[in-house]
Amino acid sequence: MLWEPRKFEPYVLLKNGHAMTIAAAFARRRFALPPAQDRLFQVDPESRILGRCHWQPEKRRDAPLIVIVHGLEGSSESNYCRGIAEKAFHLGYHAVRLNQRNCGGTETLTPTLYNSGMSGDYRAVFEELANGDGFEQIFFAGYSMGGNLVTKMAGEFAEAVPKALRGVCAVCPAMDLGACADALERRDNYFYQRHFVKGLMARYARKAQLFPERYSMNGIGSVRTVREFDDKITAPHFGYKDAQDYYDAVGAKKLVAQVRVPMLMITAQDDPFVPYDLFLRAKPEQNPAIRFVTPQHGGHCGFISNKSGLERFWAEQAIVEFCEAHRRGA
Repeated sequence: MLWEPRKFEPYVLLKNGHAMTIAAAFARRRFALPPAQDRLFQVDPESRILGRCHWQPEKRRDAPLIVIVHGLEGSSESNYCRGIAEKAFHLGYHAVRLNQRNCGGTETLTPTLYNSGMSGDYRAVFEELANGDGFEQIFFAGYSMGGNLVTKMAGEFAEAVPKALRGVCAVCPAMDLGACADALERRDNYFYQRHFVKGLMARYARKAQLFPERYSMNGIGSVRTVREFDDKITAPHFGYKDAQDYYDAVGAKKLVAQVRVPMLMITAQDDPFVPYDLFLRAKPEQNPAIRFVTPQHGGHCGFISNKSGLERFWAEQAIVEFCEAHRRGA
């Protein structure tokens, strides 16, 4: 189906990747959403993840549903999660804002950590919503780390796309974690590196308190970069040799060519730490199932527009318009 997004016109004072990224992350926004209903999804025998659900009246199974997955150290409360949910809900969609394992205060729901390869969690959520609840039109949207996860899930389905999965959207997907980790080590990205490491270490410390038989702070030493965290903590706990082995195993870049479900992929050419070069290597534009959109500006998951109203947060609006174009019967 031929679909074109509206052209992105960046806010006049935010034509800089850092300025756009920071402005989007710290923008104070109000959202017109009904109170969420919490739901736990069993994703493996010992782990559950929390969804914040906004159901349409009577929870109609034929109404479309969008599932939103946040990025590294985000949560279901991240601005973009609530923004997409708000826009979709007012078009008649059910909206489910998921927390990845341990995120949004859910450390007690699983003894595991989380990582960028856990696409099986989102497949389990999809199967519960489609086969258990009977929803007929389901979309997924993911930002950054969440974008990698939903892209990976779509690629793993390959030709066997379930009938109820109508489309997948990824914004600034971190599909090559090695390239992203390297970019974070640039001097101009010090702020982001510090933010991620601080959050990751605090979360690990909470897990060590909750599950001392699995996790220990002893022998870890100082961790100053995301790559060091993945070398010392993520990789060994998930059976990888080192951070690079983990990065090579979980990046969705190698699955882009297998995607067959309609997909919207958005990234900015000035993203500070998801390098545009990784998309030039992955070549998503060569897959006819993927609509690849690459504005010059937009930062990391920013895309604050010069327009007002619904188009102010352009990527969120593009996602719901893409979903509308791919609804059954649309």
